Amino acid sequence: MSISRNSVAVLLALVVVTVLRTAPTLSAQSETLVLVATPQFKDPIYGETILIAKPLQGGQYLGLILNRPTRFSLADVFPGHEPSRSVRDPIYLGGPSELDVVFALVAGHDSPGEGSMQLAPDLYLAVSAQTVDHVIETASEHARFFAGVVVWRPGELDEELKRGAWYVLELEPELVLPKKTEGLWQELVQRAEIREKGI
Repeated sequence: MSISRNSVAVLLALVVVTVLRTAPTLSAQSETLVLVATPQFKDPIYGETILIAKPLQGGQYLGLILNRPTRFSLADVFPGHEPSRSVRDPIYLGGPSELDVVFALVAGHDSPGEGSMQLAPDLYLAVSAQTVDHVIETASEHARFFAGVVVWRPGELDEELKRGAWYVLELEPELVLPKKTEGLWQELVQRAEIREKGI
């Protein structure tokens, strides 16, 4: 597990900060976005999903699926960790890469600790095992926990957009850590379609 965490931590260290642009391709994109799968995107993993996506250096993107709760809890994954038993929310499937790593998406003014990436103002992704443990112990009510992430190779997300796989929305706090995710995909699809029609 430590090797997997280290490889992801190296990837996260390559974040680039440039100017936000709402272009049809994302090669110059720098801000974290929300991706909403279009109804035409039929995929066993990504169909009817909502993702948060952060650009990295070299055209890569790192993301999390936000609306795929699993039937597992932190107590199931960390049976010997007493604070995990107090977290009632399920672990979410964050993506197909690094499935043996638990990440924490944390709302707060300050970084939750070493090995964290700022996704937006007051929003961080905790990666290191020590920091995730700290979040579980001290700030679980302001966090959601994920197994796995999504990683796009350079140009891969652009190709998916050209195929009509995703609607792109600006990040809003209520989209990232909603109390309930059921029905949220349908709501965001409707919002995106209304926006595209200019209504």
